[in-house]
Amino acid sequence: MKTLKVIKIGGNIIDNEAALTTFIKDFSTLKGPKILVHGGGKLATKLAEQMNIPVQMNEGRRITDADTLDIITMIYAGKINKNIVAQLQAHSCNAIGFSGADGNTIISEKRPIKTIDYGFVGDVKKVNTDTLEVLLKNNITPVFCAITHDEKGQLLNTNADTIASEIAIAFASTYNTELYYCFEKNGVLQDVDNADSVIEHIDTGTYKTLIENGIIYEGMLPKLNNCFHAINQNVQKVCIGTSDMLFNTKNKHTTITQ
Repeated sequence: MKTLKVIKIGGNIIDNEAALTTFIKDFSTLKGPKILVHGGGKLATKLAEQMNIPVQMNEGRRITDADTLDIITMIYAGKINKNIVAQLQAHSCNAIGFSGADGNTIISEKRPIKTIDYGFVGDVKKVNTDTLEVLLKNNITPVFCAITHDEKGQLLNTNADTIASEIAIAFASTYNTELYYCFEKNGVLQDVDNADSVIEHIDTGTYKTLIENGIIYEGMLPKLNNCFHAINQNVQKVCIGTSDMLFNTKNKHTTITQ
């Protein structure tokens, strides 16, 4: 069974032109089938402020009204996605940009209102792999932005970490799927003030202990919950760290396993 790498990059790469250029050059050299998932970075917030549209966040998650959805669609599915695809082509990595609506690849449902109305935010319900399989078999790399749809004509803002996790899960029956979350730190840290205090291996047992001891909290919790959700759905390996972990196996990072 072939190995498929699903790689998610965030604002630390997208917002830094030099970092993005370097990443894309290195990513293009990765052998075998691969899928890239990107977040939105700060560009959508910057454009919203320029257009005097209020930016509303709750615990790091964007509340998405109709005006905000228009902006993030322009930025995520437009400027950022197409810029990445164009740069990949420049490095002879044939790629196609996707939202979840394209090829009916990722179907979500609008998040129900509980204590907070997140607006046009989607929770992933299904990933259709048929179209993506054809591309991967023809050495074409799908590049996903953080937008899905509900099959009723509505686009939905969707967490990029979740999209990456759900794509890796959907392919787990046909590939050995590996999921990589690239962010600004070297991995999950024992001490947030010490960049070298990387916890190199976390499994379900040590995860509970790390939460109980207050080592893992706040923003890292949803990321790790996505990791363990993927592992529990037959994804072979999940790694968290800087993008260097993809190109240098000796680079310190965190690996999540059962």
